Amino acid sequence: MADIKFLADVHLGRVAKYLRLLGFDTLYFTNIEDNKIIEIAKNENRIVLTKDKILCERLKKSCYLVKSKKPIEQIKEIAKHFDLKKYAKPFTRCIKDNALLEDIEKSKIEDKLPPKVKKFYNSFKICPKCHQIYWLGSHYEKMEKFIKELLDY
Repeated sequence: MADIKFLADVHLGRVAKYLRLLGFDTLYFTNIEDNKIIEIAKNENRIVLTKDKILCERLKKSCYLVKSKKPIEQIKEIAKHFDLKKYAKPFTRCIKDNALLEDIEKSKIEDKLPPKVKKFYNSFKICPKCHQIYWLGSHYEKMEKFIKELLDY
């Protein structure tokens, strides 16, 4: 379970971002046919998260049918079902494109940082795909609290 991988269908875009925030490898596509979802899930050993009963029936064991309607409730439902609390590694993936974040020296990105960030922070991560820069700023405490709420089951 520690290397659990997901594929969230078109109805679960927010859930995909939350799972990435928690550190889980989660693919998400806005325009993909069910046959392609099934192919990717089987080839990459992924669990499909969906609200589509027919798709879930076709996948059998490698699918989870999400029952909740709101994104926060959905992620809590999924976290509880898969006991994700044990395996979460928050802030290790890019929430935009799922890539693992890499440490980067401040000197290499200083020209891209806002003045206050440049002044007060020294530890940074970057997405190797989209080059989004992350740091543990003022939003970090809010995000930690949010993550704790998600995993409180």
